[in-house]
Amino acid sequence: MEEDTFAQIKSVVDSLQYPITDLQILLSLLCRPLDSVGLLPPQWRRFNLEPLQGPRALDIAKAFPPLQRVLIEHVLPTWSTVLADEGHLPLADQYFCPDAFAFALSAAGNVVLCAYSTLLSSVLTEQSIRLLAKLSTQYPIDRLHTATFAGNDISARKSVRWDDCLRNVSAVPLKAANAVGTRGLPLELELATYFNGLSTGTERLVFTLSSSPSQDMITSATQLLMKLVNVGVFPSSSFLPPSQPSFFRSTLATIRARFRQDDDHRYSKFWTDILLSLPSTVAQQTIFTSLCSSLVHLPSNLGMTAQERGIVVQESMLLRAMFGMLQPESDAWNAVLSVMLTRDWKESHARIFVSCVAGAKTGPMNSEALQTLLACTLDVWCASEHYITSLLLLIVSYFPRQSEHVVSTALSPSFVAAVGRYIGHLDNSVRRCGMLAAEVVATRAGKNLDFGNWEGDEDGKPWARDLRALCSARDIDFDPYAGDELEPVTKKFTTAGVLEDAEISALRLTKASVSTTGYDSDDSLTGYASPTSSRSASPTPSELDELEKDPTLRVGVKKISRPVYLAQLGELVRSTMAKPGEENQEVDKIEIALNVAEELIRKKRDYGTELEENAANLIYGFTSLNDNYELEGFENKRQRAVNALVACCPRVSATCIIEEFFSNQYSTEQRFVILNAVVLGARELASLPVHSANLQPLDDQRTAFPSKTLPPALHQKYLTANGQASGTVQGLLEGVTRAAIDRGKEATADKVPEFVRERQLRVRRPLKISEVSPGERDSRALLPGRTSQPHRTAFIDVAADYFIMPFINRFWAFLRNEQMREERTAHRDGRYRYHGAGTVLSQFMGSLALLVHAAQNAPQWLSLIAPGALELAVALGTRPISRAVSDDTDSIGPPGEARGKEASVLTAALELSLIVLDGCLELDGGRSLGLEHTALLLGAGEWAGKIFELLEKGTLVEGGGGLHEVRLRRAAAGVLLKVDELTSKWRRSMVDVR
Repeated sequence: MEEDTFAQIKSVVDSLQYPITDLQILLSLLCRPLDSVGLLPPQWRRFNLEPLQGPRALDIAKAFPPLQRVLIEHVLPTWSTVLADEGHLPLADQYFCPDAFAFALSAAGNVVLCAYSTLLSSVLTEQSIRLLAKLSTQYPIDRLHTATFAGNDISARKSVRWDDCLRNVSAVPLKAANAVGTRGLPLELELATYFNGLSTGTERLVFTLSSSPSQDMITSATQLLMKLVNVGVFPSSSFLPPSQPSFFRSTLATIRARFRQDDDHRYSKFWTDILLSLPSTVAQQTIFTSLCSSLVHLPSNLGMTAQERGIVVQESMLLRAMFGMLQPESDAWNAVLSVMLTRDWKESHARIFVSCVAGAKTGPMNSEALQTLLACTLDVWCASEHYITSLLLLIVSYFPRQSEHVVSTALSPSFVAAVGRYIGHLDNSVRRCGMLAAEVVATRAGKNLDFGNWEGDEDGKPWARDLRALCSARDIDFDPYAGDELEPVTKKFTTAGVLEDAEISALRLTKASVSTTGYDSDDSLTGYASPTSSRSASPTPSELDELEKDPTLRVGVKKISRPVYLAQLGELVRSTMAKPGEENQEVDKIEIALNVAEELIRKKRDYGTELEENAANLIYGFTSLNDNYELEGFENKRQRAVNALVACCPRVSATCIIEEFFSNQYSTEQRFVILNAVVLGARELASLPVHSANLQPLDDQRTAFPSKTLPPALHQKYLTANGQASGTVQGLLEGVTRAAIDRGKEATADKVPEFVRERQLRVRRPLKISEVSPGERDSRALLPGRTSQPHRTAFIDVAADYFIMPFINRFWAFLRNEQMREERTAHRDGRYRYHGAGTVLSQFMGSLALLVHAAQNAPQWLSLIAPGALELAVALGTRPISRAVSDDTDSIGPPGEARGKEASVLTAALELSLIVLDGCLELDGGRSLGLEHTALLLGAGEWAGKIFELLEKGTLVEGGGGLHEVRLRRAAAGVLLKVDELTSKWRRSMVDVR
């Protein structure tokens, strides 16, 4: 019977892997497995139309991982937005993080254990990270421990499952951070927040297990502490930034409170058993060091008030409760002793250590441990730290006067030799340490020794006097709770406290609202009271929304579902014939498609081949769209959708969109959309910025046009349309061209002696980022905790084959066809004669220039891209592309261009040439272009020189003047300088084959 149930679940998994077009079908499939294990929330039971047949006691560890995997890989990437909008996303989350109503069920714990393994073994997506953040807060580590050790499995299997759980839980922050990269990480998964929460859950688990301890529970808690030690949750410093997690900073207040209520000492004994069971001495030292660093800091390290001495005893009792009675033969003695003697602690820590070793007021004086500590301290007393001296004298003060241990210490050769080394030190404060130790030990041993001269404030005398006074009495003899006034007050979270906080917050909120909306004493700002109008008030926006949602007013109107697959998006954009009764829904379809297009396209980027299969259809649909319904943000949304298609699927989209650019059915605005998409998509693939720093505002005076006289709304409409059509490419091109010209200035500056000397006098700053070798990069990629991400296409891999060379080759074919059409109609008159206008020619060359610049590191750049682009620029800048010859023979530029276009075309051709020449100089010093394409290079130089010469003589250019003339003159001069720089390098090797 159980095999039949697994077969039914496999059928559900298979159904979820295939595209689902109806939300009701998806909800029905999601409800079946959850209902079979008792995790289906009541509000979704109405969708469970076909319950699974079989037993409800299903093996979750076997049945749920395939379901979770298909959800995270197929369902959520497609349906998450729709499920969230319709309020059904918690149903999918139930497969990973069951809600609070199912928290106590054993099935919920097993589902969570499977969820961690499934999520962390897959490529982490946005939904995976969201689910991990939800799991970290709703299912703490103590709940996972309960789920792991529940059931009747053997203890060895439970231990293995617990170890897997700890490995998954501890790896979450690192893997999530690697997955999101520079994007924002959820607060729940930030390192400090996550591990502080894990620390709190660990303390809660220790408290729960202490009520019924067993060897298996001690082992499991020890595994957990070892994992926390390995991830660095026990820092050794007391001064921590907020981004550093700390176990005791998160739990010490709770631990103190539990120790005070631990009448049967179960909690204390369980902590001791765990710490002594740690398999590593280093781990014990790490935890003890972190605990000592988290102890209460006294206002004065040598304070002698009853409160300060009480705090010392109280902190020593805390150490005693956690690590037990410290005996020389105990397992923790060596670890604790090493921490005490190898670190430079404060005098307050020395007082706490001595009180803890002495018994911490929990029993008789532990003389044996004090004697051993005294001998070990005496061995290292030759160090010059004040801490060791204070530790030695405090230990001696705990023994009775003339005790045999004190006498033997005073007569010890090592002590006498150490005193001599201290007194012979050149530093007076160090000498005082030796003199003070000798006097105190001799006095406690019944001898008289007085060096004198202890009055004053120099050479450490105040410290010596305070330490001598401190040793006159023992901290352990004072009340441990006399220092309660100095402890931070920890508020207990009870029901009454929560209600009290809520009342205080409400009172503050009321006062704030009264202060902001109350009567203003300034009568001059009070308006006159208007008489009540006889007309009914206009409906508010919220009332209009309610009327829009009223089902009684929308009878017979079919709601358009949000597309979850790219094929559905294509149907909305390219719907050919409306069904009966749906004629008026065309505008709604286009609006929904535009609203979700970019998000859906980018979401499908790394999931299978769906984007490649639908990219061409979407390119045709979006590029042919027209704003027939005056939708808000139409141009921006369409442009962003086409940009996303080119950037996310360049091999298919770039080929299609370049082919469409040369089709005759598109308007000028649609062609601008195509050019912008090619440029911006390419720059995104090349990881280049899509906005130029030199891009001027569209309302700049230099680009102003007569619509300034229109009303503001209309002016902004036409201004935005014009700027979106051409401003993007031109702004980016201006920044790239200016950078190329500036590099030419730097190269020319090398020829001027003054500039050369100034550069040599500059001090170069060392590089702060070192280059990573391929082997090191590969080894880093294999480190534990790193998540492999899908390979993203780089622009240099597709630039030549899918962008630039198809652009150039298709243009030559288009030009040939257009000239053939002109020849066929050359014998006709007037408007019956066909000739090309070249309306978007300057935009075409500007876009090509940006593509060439972005592909500069491509392997085909020097051999194919650079000469092909330069040949195109020179040809368009020197020859007419239309056979309709202009009557104006004085203008420079292609005679067949439409009036007002010559300046922009010439400027674009020269800027394209400038970018090509600059790239050649930067890559190989111009060698390949100068030696293999000499005629082309010299022709470009002659062309640019002729244009610059005519401009200098004052020759007018059609469409020139103002900004166009400045750019044209600058581009011509830049090309001349680049050609001169290149030819001066390779002139002796050049062969002019013209």
